This record gives sequence, structure tokens and C-alpha cells, in this order.
Amino acid sequence: MGRGCYFKRCVIIYFVCITRLFASFSNSGNDSHFKTSEAKNKTLSDLLDRYEQQIVPKFKNRQEHKDRLAVSRWFRKKIGYYALANITPPLLAQCRDELATEEWKTGHKRAPATVRRYLMILSHVFTIAVQEWEWMNDNPMRKVRKPEVNNARTRFLSSEELENLLSACRNHSNKDLYPIVFLSIATGCRRSEILKLRWRDVDLNSNPPMIRLEVTKNKEKRSIPVIDDAVALLRARKEIPRIDTDLVFPSSRKSDQPVYIRAAWDEVIEQTSIQNFRFHDLRHTAASYLAMHGATLTELSSILGHKTMQMVKRYSHLTETHTSNIVNRTMSNVLRK
Repeated sequence: MGRGCYFKRCVIIYFVCITRLFASFSNSGNDSHFKTSEAKNKTLSDLLDRYEQQIVPKFKNRQEHKDRLAVSRWFRKKIGYYALANITPPLLAQCRDELATEEWKTGHKRAPATVRRYLMILSHVFTIAVQEWEWMNDNPMRKVRKPEVNNARTRFLSSEELENLLSACRNHSNKDLYPIVFLSIATGCRRSEILKLRWRDVDLNSNPPMIRLEVTKNKEKRSIPVIDDAVALLRARKEIPRIDTDLVFPSSRKSDQPVYIRAAWDEVIEQTSIQNFRFHDLRHTAASYLAMHGATLTELSSILGHKTMQMVKRYSHLTETHTSNIVNRTMSNVLRK
């Protein structure tokens, strides 16, 4: 190769390198550099601070507020001092395992559903950091496996437990607790559906009296018959109306918010020594007793508002005795002819 060709080649290489160098300088203020810089300079605590101040207040549900702040506190304590750039999937996997194995103050370990919710809330924090604030390039939670959740829980109250619970609720100082618990069992409604219930959803003059829910968890309307005792309870409550709200169970402090019953519920559960029982299990209690007294799975699906039959198959074993009696009674009469 001659000197001229060699020199020309060097010049070309030089200009390529210079071009790339200037290109890197010109892009020094672009999104990629900015986000990497923020990820190095900001810690998880910084991110959680901003999330608590700007995002959490947008959630109107009181329990949602409380849950997100609790999750924020837990991760702040464990890994809050980490720079965002150093938060990796392996680190988050360690947090996941610790969430699953450590004990609460009550001495119980977190359920898989609870662990999953902690991870999903933190994932939302990272998503905001990536998409809106440009503090991170990517959401590290995307690569972390979430615990498998088995929703087929069918814990329901025995007759004795049911009697004790209702008695404790009736005698509690929180006078909203008993009607809320009673309606939950009588209708099979979710807690959120009862607490957000409005008088416009309650038709006590129809035949039969009905609760007609316009907004439900699965986004579909649902109508639920109301038994006589529940009708009497609602009529008595309606005799003392609140003119500042349409809620059936409004808060005494904020008329646009439902009443807070978590503390009262925890107290009666402790008082009655009922084990392994959550408020949502009142819904399972309603469904289980309906199944044991002859309701079909299709009827249960309609009453509970489940989109698929798979959700009510957990009660199928409770309908077996009733089904067996129908088969024996019907076919015995047929075959005797």
C-alpha cells in the first residue's frame, strides 16, 4: 500500500471518529443520558418520596392510600438507600423472598396474594419513573417472577361462628358494623359494593325488593334480591337520612367517603376468636350456605356476579348432597312406574 493510500485511509478513519465523537456530545442532553444520570443520582427513597407526594393522593380509595404507603415504607426500609441504577431483578427477587418468609406483627406470614400486591405496587412506581419522570430506562420488576396466587379459598362460618360474629357486631360501639356485615352475608356482595352502596341502588318497593348495582368489580350490572330482615334493616336506616350524601353508609367526617370499619372488624374477630377469617370470607359464607341449601352453580354465578363458571366451581362439592337428593327422589319415582 502506497503512502498516499495509507494517508487517505487515516484521514477517513480520523473523520469517522471525530464525527462519532461530536455525535455523542450532541446527544449528551438526550433522553438516554438524562435517564441514566437520574438513575445514578437518585435513590429509591427519592423516587418513593415523589410517588407519595404526587401519585398516591390521586387514589381516592382510603384503603388504596393506606396500602401504597405501607408498601412504600417497607421497600424504603429494606432498599431505600440504593441508587435507582443499582436496583436489579436479583435484588428485587431477594425482596420478594423476604416478603414471603418474614412474619407480621401478628405472627403470620404474608399470603402469596399479599406478596404479589407489594411487588405490583412497586412495579407501578417504577413504571411512573420510566414513562413520566424519565428517571429510569426500564422497569426492573418486569423480569421478577410473581408468586402464584390460588384464589380458590372457601373459608366460611359455621352456624355457631356466624351467631357469635353477628352478636359481637350488634353489640359493638360502631353501629355501622352490624348492618354492613349482615348485608354482606345476606346478599353475598363484596365489601366495596356494600360500602359504596347508594340509596339510588336500593329499591325496597319492588317485588321482590332489590339492590341494583350499576358499577361492580367486573364492570357489569348486577341485581341482588334483598331478604325481609335486610329490608327491615335498610328501612330503619332510611328513616334517619343524611341530606349531605346519597351513600347508605357514609363517613361521619367526610360525607363523600364511606364509613371506616377496619378497626371495628378486627376487634370483633379478635373478640370472637374466629380463626383464619377475613371480611371477604363473608361472601364465601353467603355462597356456601346458598349452595348447601340447593342453589345451583349457575344461580350462584348470577348472585355473586362472577363472569365465569370456573369461579363458582369451588362451591360444587357443597351442592353434591342436594343434587344427590334430587336424583334419588326423581329417578326413584320414575323407575317405580
